Amino acid sequence: MIKSTSEIREENKFYSSFVLSCGYTLTKSKNRKGFTLVEVLLIVAILGTLLVVAMPGFQRMFDRAKISQISSDIAVMGNKITDHFIDYGQYPETLEELDHPKRYDSYGFAYEYLVIFGKKKSDISGKWRKDRFLVPLNYDFDLYSVGKDGKTSAPLTAKASYDDIIRANNGRFIDIATKY
Repeated sequence: MIKSTSEIREENKFYSSFVLSCGYTLTKSKNRKGFTLVEVLLIVAILGTLLVVAMPGFQRMFDRAKISQISSDIAVMGNKITDHFIDYGQYPETLEELDHPKRYDSYGFAYEYLVIFGKKKSDISGKWRKDRFLVPLNYDFDLYSVGKDGKTSAPLTAKASYDDIIRANNGRFIDIATKY
């Protein structure tokens, strides 16, 4: 059956009014602006998933940068302490005697310093940093950061010392305590 032009127009009017009253279209509108709710939710879900996957990596990167900065500070301060020993024949009693402006680590805690050379064992007993075999880390002086948690203990095997950034082997090792 062949339809006349007027019949086709009537049919199109009926479908157009039905489509408009339901709020849906069968074809995409050419002048459509913006995104649908489903598209926005899909984008938010994808971005949220990427964020959850990437955050631990970024956190490790930031922590490693802080550890590197603290290690660098400890190396510089260690050199200044050694220079003080060469110039004056003794190690400074406190870090304030040095002309180094950095007194706090990247976590906001003060650097810990203990003179060992020339001291009686009874004077430094319990303060002297030791490794897992209870061998002292240094024989000249201890210089370290208490790490992210702000807690420390003399032996490196104590849980409070795991995140400390230490100077060991009289300055030949400077890094996080768990790597020593």
